Amino acid sequence: MLAAGLPATLFPMADLAVMGLAEVLPRLRTLRRRLDEAVADIEAQRPDLVVTIDSPGFSLRLLNRIAGLKLKRIQYVAPQVWAWRESRVRGFPGLWDRLLCLLPFEEAFFARHGVPARFVGHPVLQSGADAGDAARFRARHDIAPDAPILVLMPGSRRNEAPRLLPVFGRTVALLMQDFPNLVPVVPASPVVQHLVSKTASTWPAKPLVIVDTDEKHDAYAAAGAALTKSGTSTLELALAGVPMAVTYRVNPITGALARRMIRVPYVAMVNLLAGRALVPELLQQDCTPEKLRATVRTLLTDPEVAKAQREGFTAVMQSLQAPAGLPADAAALEVLDLLESTNGPNC
Repeated sequence: MLAAGLPATLFPMADLAVMGLAEVLPRLRTLRRRLDEAVADIEAQRPDLVVTIDSPGFSLRLLNRIAGLKLKRIQYVAPQVWAWRESRVRGFPGLWDRLLCLLPFEEAFFARHGVPARFVGHPVLQSGADAGDAARFRARHDIAPDAPILVLMPGSRRNEAPRLLPVFGRTVALLMQDFPNLVPVVPASPVVQHLVSKTASTWPAKPLVIVDTDEKHDAYAAAGAALTKSGTSTLELALAGVPMAVTYRVNPITGALARRMIRVPYVAMVNLLAGRALVPELLQQDCTPEKLRATVRTLLTDPEVAKAQREGFTAVMQSLQAPAGLPADAAALEVLDLLESTNGPNC
């Protein structure tokens, strides 16, 4: 967006990158201040259209605050109310003029609740995650052809990575007993790059910490397996065909609340889209070095397990295709169509 000429952001997006009740509470003052700043800027600018993207905890509050301005509004990425607290959907009418969905089942879900929504495909298909070069990655880092590469994805938020990195470090230590030449690779966002490098410096096999997107995709191409937190990273890895296990660990209070509220059988997006346990999920009490080691060992040594995952990934990726054209184009056309409409906002 910056490259397209939009002004600089009001504040770092990392300020909004927080999940979980116990994790949000210490940040409430900052979040309120950022919300006030965003509302004030919209009131001053009076744009032709407001596009809110994902971040429902922030975006829905913003949309509610600006409802009186009678601006055209699009929410891009539907709130995942189908997963937990479905009753929240009752508060959606009037918040936006169009809701754009990334997942194929969401359009029908919102229709059942009287909320019009349009499936535009998932932008992960345009991420380039499937365009990596394995030979280039091994050559760049002088990795032997027979050395197994394990991708570890602890999350891009400051409150995610600290919970998974210590577990990943102990898992790597155990896996070194099975694969002495194991090469761990940790793709890291700029937000957590320093934290990852500092924490991982004590691991028995110091990982390659990757920040560049193209190099991350090269790592995917070279990897024999991955351990990843839940979220969009599972779709990136699936697109790249990397056999994986999903793991996650949050504050115990957040975890207890989530178990009571979540209404879907899986947390991994690839499993939800596949409609079955395509990849293992090791969450909370199952997120242990011993269990992660056993799972990764199977992924690295059993070609049939890896093959079954890859075959499942193909169907998952097909389900994310836009009805026509590319996902980003489909979303952009929805924005242009609303901009060009002569009617006022459909509140």
